[in-house]
Amino acid sequence: MHRNPSDQTLAELLRETRTIAVFGLSDDPAKASNEVAQYLQSQGYEIIPVNPKLTSVLGRKSYPTLMDVEGTVDIVDVFRRSEHVPEVVDQVMQMKEKPKAVWIQLGIVNDEQCKRIEEAGITAIQDACIKIEHYRLLGKEKL
Repeated sequence: MHRNPSDQTLAELLRETRTIAVFGLSDDPAKASNEVAQYLQSQGYEIIPVNPKLTSVLGRKSYPTLMDVEGTVDIVDVFRRSEHVPEVVDQVMQMKEKPKAVWIQLGIVNDEQCKRIEEAGITAIQDACIKIEHYRLLGKEKL
């Protein structure tokens, strides 16, 4: 069974992160992905939307896949159901520059894919909300 990194490691990751690709980011403000992305933007992170159905969201260009993203991505934040996690991890593995971490949101568990992520030298976090963890670990600390 996968174990998430320690609070100290997560806090360090969040402090060092500048760019977060939000896979499955919705343009609907009522959706969790949109709320979380808005929070992350308000904390100083650069948000990169990844959603093949959108051209832009939250004032940012949306990319159809992770492989299409230009520049460095520190964290890939996944808003897809458990059964879709393998296809997201496939995309992560095809990225030219690998992210530091893949963060699989609260309620989404896939131990097999977390193992695959870690075997590629990437930190895996699952069943945890990046917004909640950021607030819990860093409070009002902004970049």
